[in-house]
Amino acid sequence: MKSQKKSPDLFRHVSDRQLANDAPLAARMRPRNFAEFVGQEHMIGEEHVLRKSIEADQLPSIIFWGPPGSGKTTLAHIIASVTKSHFSPISAVAAGVADLRRVVDEAMERRGMYQQRTVLFIDEIHRFNKAQQDAILPYVENGTITLIGATTENPSFEVIAPLLSRCRVFTLNALTDEQVRLIVQQALEDKERGLGNMKVELDDDALDFLLVMSNGDARVALNALELAATTALPSKDGKRRIKLSDIEDALQHHALLYDRAGEEHYNIISALHKSLRDSDPDGALYWLGRMLEAGEDPLYIARRLVRFASEDVGMADPQALVIATSAQQAVHFIGMPEGNLALAQAVVYLATAPKSNSLYKAYTSVQQDVEKTRAEPVPLHLRNPVTPLMKKMGYGKDYKYAHNFPRHFVRQQHLPDRLKGRTYYEPSNQGFEQEIEERLKKWRSKGKEDVK
Repeated sequence: MKSQKKSPDLFRHVSDRQLANDAPLAARMRPRNFAEFVGQEHMIGEEHVLRKSIEADQLPSIIFWGPPGSGKTTLAHIIASVTKSHFSPISAVAAGVADLRRVVDEAMERRGMYQQRTVLFIDEIHRFNKAQQDAILPYVENGTITLIGATTENPSFEVIAPLLSRCRVFTLNALTDEQVRLIVQQALEDKERGLGNMKVELDDDALDFLLVMSNGDARVALNALELAATTALPSKDGKRRIKLSDIEDALQHHALLYDRAGEEHYNIISALHKSLRDSDPDGALYWLGRMLEAGEDPLYIARRLVRFASEDVGMADPQALVIATSAQQAVHFIGMPEGNLALAQAVVYLATAPKSNSLYKAYTSVQQDVEKTRAEPVPLHLRNPVTPLMKKMGYGKDYKYAHNFPRHFVRQQHLPDRLKGRTYYEPSNQGFEQEIEERLKKWRSKGKEDVK
């Protein structure tokens, strides 16, 4: 009796099932539908246009822009499943023009034979050069393929304009700690795809540390959880306890006393701010490191540095604001951990810059006057006479154009009548404000009491 040969499809099915079983926890726990997906409610909530267009099978080409582990690839899988499209994933790191042409040829054949749409998912699309992006442009335009690109970089800079104009860009946010917590709990309880059969018990402090260190990246959290679970020895009752030290070991990171939502968060940001104000670069660098190494959001720190540059340095060194905003842009552009030096550079600059709170005090006084006085009218000579009627009413009358006067300076009233003569900004004698002080003395000495 002749033995029956097993079909290639059967071997492929067995192979695919084995691969699924051997896949990392993050891949096994990948949500299969919108009900299982966690986060990005601003995009895929039932009332939002993307969700509606997917469920109505009116799928546009899309660019998903967001941080690692926020769900870009998962959403692409779900979209293809809901719209019953063929899913053709490629990585921009390894694929070339030949791979793109193969996908396009298969898409044409598939549409002709089965009337099925092809979703071409390009992971890290920002790594494709112009020629590679040009190669798929005509087929996105004529509908041969529906493109879903995923990128961690700003698509305005990384995707060619013709391709970008044919796609809808959706921005994904980093997952919150609570969202990552939910994903971890699901993985611990799921007996089919997760760790439910391993009887894993995760200590509270270990879970809290895992959430902080994952920094909104579900993949990082699940990979660390799986490594800690598989290396933890089961007790006599079969349970595997994961302690803080196990998660530290899995993440190769030491837990620091730091809670982004608790008192220590505010204590350390206060210590950083005061070290900067007291011109101590060493203390400022230390507290910066304490926050960054404990998983603080680097953009939160950058925002605080920008505020400090205006509040505590101000016009004593106007370049401080430029340095602080440049650090924010650098962190946003290259991410972490590479962005830590940009923040360190900004911290040292701010700590060693001359200090002045004159700008802060000036604007505080303005705020008080705005709050306590009525909405004073703009003096007529400062109003712009854009119509003949306005000109007839005196708008712009007797206005003095500064560039027509010596040294481009002119005396005239700029405050409302009730606040005439009020002085808000008084420069200090620090840094660049010394020059500003001398300049203002000359201008104000020309008779600020009777200006109009």
